[in-house]
Amino acid sequence: MSTSAVLIAGPTASGKSSLAVAIAQRHKGVVINADSMQVYKDLHLLSARPSESDQGGVPHKLFGVLDGAELCSAARWHDLAMAEVSRAWEQGCLPILVGGTGLYIRTLLEGLAPVPDIPDAVRDAVRADMAARGPQSLHEDLAALDPAMAQKLEPGDSQRIARALEVVRATGQSLSDFQKTRIPGGLSDADKAGHVLKLALMPERATLYARTDQRFIEMMAQGALDEVRKLAQRGLDPALPVMKALGVSALVDYLAGSIDKATAIDLAQRQTRNYAKRQMTWLRTQCVGWQRFDGQDRAHSLADVDHWIEQREKARGSDSLHR
Repeated sequence: MSTSAVLIAGPTASGKSSLAVAIAQRHKGVVINADSMQVYKDLHLLSARPSESDQGGVPHKLFGVLDGAELCSAARWHDLAMAEVSRAWEQGCLPILVGGTGLYIRTLLEGLAPVPDIPDAVRDAVRADMAARGPQSLHEDLAALDPAMAQKLEPGDSQRIARALEVVRATGQSLSDFQKTRIPGGLSDADKAGHVLKLALMPERATLYARTDQRFIEMMAQGALDEVRKLAQRGLDPALPVMKALGVSALVDYLAGSIDKATAIDLAQRQTRNYAKRQMTWLRTQCVGWQRFDGQDRAHSLADVDHWIEQREKARGSDSLHR
C-alpha cells in the first residue's frame, strides 16, 4: 500500500467525510483534508469540519490547522498534503484525501504552475484595492495589464482576479504564461501508474439541496452565529478566504443589523446551493474517468474500494516475485 492513495471528491454535504472514515476503518487509513475552508481553526461549524465523534477513531490531518489571518494557496496546501501522504506511506497507512476544492485536487494530479513568491507589499496593495474598489474595477485593471487572463475570468471572481493581478504586478508576466509550464503534482506519477483510486460522489440534485438547507439549520442550532461573531470581532481583511466561507457574509450582515435572521439563513442556504451546483459541474467536466457514486449505496462504494485495494496488493505481490 506504500504508493497507493484514495481521492474522494464531491459537493458539499454529499457524504464524503463519512465515506472516507468508513474506508479508513477498513484499510488502516489516514484522512487528509482537501477542503479550502476546513483548514481554518476559526470555522468548525460553518466549514462542516468533522467532529471528534465523526472521525470514528481514525487519524485526521490538516483540519483546523491554520489561523484565519493566513492564506492557504493551492501550492501551500499541496506541500502540506504531500507531507501527510508521505508520512502515511512511511507508517504503512492508506492516505485518503477528501474534499470539494477542485483546485487543490488538481494540484495533486496535474501539478502546479511555477509562479514566484509574491512580495507581501504587492499582495497587500491588491487586497486593499479589492476592498476599496471591488472586483469589477480590478478586472478592468487586469484587462489593461494582462488581457489574456482578464478574458478568462468573470468580472465578479474577486479571488482569481486578485491572484492574476498580483502576479502580473510582481513579475511583469501573465499568470497564463506560468500556467503553460507545470511542475508535476505529488500524486501525478502514482496516478499514471494506476495507484490512485479516484471517487466522485454525485448525489441527485434535489436530494443534495435538501441536505445543504437542513445542514445549515443544524449549524445555526449548534452555534454557527457565535462562531461568526468571534470571527467578525477579529477585524480580518474581508478579502481573506476565511471571510468568504459560505454563510459568513450573510451572518455578518445579520449581526450588523442590515438584514433579519430569516433573510440571513435564506441567503446562506442559497449561496450553499449555488456552490454545490458549481461543484457538481466541475466534477462532471473535470473528473472524467473517476468512479462515480450517488452516495446512497455505501456498501457498493466500499466493495469497490475493497476490490481495488485487493487488486493492488495482488499486483504488488506479483511484481515482487518477478524481481
